[in-house]
Amino acid sequence: MRILIWHVHGSWTTSFVHGPHDYLLPVLPDRGPDGRGRAQTWDWPAAARELTPEQLAGDAFDAVVLQRPHEAGLLERWTGRRPGRDVPAVYVEHDTPRGPAATTRHPMAERTDVPVVHVTHFNRMMWDNGEAPTEVVEHGVLDPGHLYTGERDSLAVVVNEPVRRSRIAGTDLVVDLGRQLPVEVYGMGMAELAAAAPHLAGGLHENYPQHRLHAALGAHRAYFHPYRWTSLGLALLEAMTLGMPVLGLATTEAPRAVPPEAGLLSNDPRALAAQARAWLADPAAAAAAGSAAREHALAHYGTDRFHADWDRILEKVTA
Repeated sequence: MRILIWHVHGSWTTSFVHGPHDYLLPVLPDRGPDGRGRAQTWDWPAAARELTPEQLAGDAFDAVVLQRPHEAGLLERWTGRRPGRDVPAVYVEHDTPRGPAATTRHPMAERTDVPVVHVTHFNRMMWDNGEAPTEVVEHGVLDPGHLYTGERDSLAVVVNEPVRRSRIAGTDLVVDLGRQLPVEVYGMGMAELAAAAPHLAGGLHENYPQHRLHAALGAHRAYFHPYRWTSLGLALLEAMTLGMPVLGLATTEAPRAVPPEAGLLSNDPRALAAQARAWLADPAAAAAAGSAAREHALAHYGTDRFHADWDRILEKVTA
């Protein structure tokens, strides 16, 4: 198939475009949010191709994957085609509701011609999906290999824009834990975090390419996933696939993703800090938990299952 999809979430799109289809990625001169084109920090196959709005208008594609409410308007303005009517469409919901939990109406709730595909069962449960048909396709993660060494006596965190997203991303928890234990943070927006939390400044790393990020993470003793209210972060699954033991909050979809032998999920910061100290003092125990994390991630979040699920949905909407 030829599938039109915007580059919105880099890690998720990386897994998606490694499937068996041709992927058409809108690109604009400024490579802004509505036209990022191909990724700059991920390795994507040649089947993921950039097209300008003018090229899309004269091109044929079999389906469109929407991820933001305004993309339906972009599609019609650029190509004259309406999703769900002139071209088969699905809408991927990556996030938990930003409004009141359990009562927020989904933007596609009134549509019966565009199924909403949630990336977690928790998301589907919390959104009010209205009349929209719904599916769940859980994440798929490309296997980078067992890169864990745990040689560094520190915890790793991955978060983008940690200051702007402080409560949602649990940045305050990272800041507090960093006063007790060695913590290093990777992602975009590290200058703002250094200004807000000077004691972390020596361990902040700005926007690594994916291959470099994986190698860097695997050297840390454990991974800390501090998110309070967001969808299941792919960084957590990638850390598990690397073979890292993980710590996180027992919220959203995390309890499904992290079995007890792979780490600790708790809403008690003291318990999380105690487990971190135990792993820092016992590298063998940390490595054993990391091996269990990798085994679980490969079994439940592999790309073969992910692509098979997506093929089933795409075949259904294009039938």
